Amino acid sequence: MRRLVVGVGLSSAATPAELAALVDHVLAVAGADRRDVARLATLAARADAPPVTALARALGVPVDGHAAADLAAVAVPNPSETVRARTGTPSVAEAAALRSAHTLGRAVLLVGRTAAARATAALAGPPRPEPSTN
Repeated sequence: MRRLVVGVGLSSAATPAELAALVDHVLAVAGADRRDVARLATLAARADAPPVTALARALGVPVDGHAAADLAAVAVPNPSETVRARTGTPSVAEAAALRSAHTLGRAVLLVGRTAAARATAALAGPPRPEPSTN
């Protein structure tokens, strides 16, 4: 069942291949793969960027574009003043992943902001079950 949301942030110089490789890496860190992704999420201004739309097509999922003010309201573990100065929000990848994942149910950040040269990605989804102590 597709229950994960990948949040992405990217510069205008990011390529589709770079973004796809980064997302595949983040999924692998979580022990997931592309079949587990329900949607992509990013800043509204980047939702139509070619790397984002190409990845969404490859995954067969929709893209959620969020306003900077909405993302700025999401508490994240890795805020960046540099990102805030450029975009109006201290987080794009983590905040977008969490904001969209909450629409699917209870959600937590599974993989925090992970950076490539021109893109970032994070993964959110349902909390993992606690290991049994029995």
